[in-house]
Amino acid sequence: MTLTVQPVDANHISQVWPLVEKYLLDALVEGGEKEDVEICYNIHHVQSFLTSGIWLLLVVVDEKNEIHGAATVSFINYPMHRVAFITLAGGQFIVNGDVLKQLWLVLKQRGATKVQAYGRDSMVRLLRRNGFQPQTTLLELTL
Repeated sequence: MTLTVQPVDANHISQVWPLVEKYLLDALVEGGEKEDVEICYNIHHVQSFLTSGIWLLLVVVDEKNEIHGAATVSFINYPMHRVAFITLAGGQFIVNGDVLKQLWLVLKQRGATKVQAYGRDSMVRLLRRNGFQPQTTLLELTL
């Protein structure tokens, strides 16, 4: 099976939403499964960010155009870099070298010079095998 990464234009989010919501919701719930993690947005916010064009939706499809996973990306502009920050990613068996190379190309086409993501321990191990390096530990205090 050959998987392809495809960006979804903000004008088409409503048509694709029923096909990707489960992947994004699973990622959102699994990412916040630790007892003291406070999620900053819910699935309705994600949909709003995508339809407004604030975030980018990417889908992973096979040869039949069936969706196997989805990811959302926000972009952060710093003086020295444009960072593509992966806000959510869900699906099964979509993180492999070929899919990641396609992802890097899509993000470069949108001006990204770095890619960042938060990740639970299992995702950190997987992404390290694909070139990511841990940079820092997030510490948080709710006021």
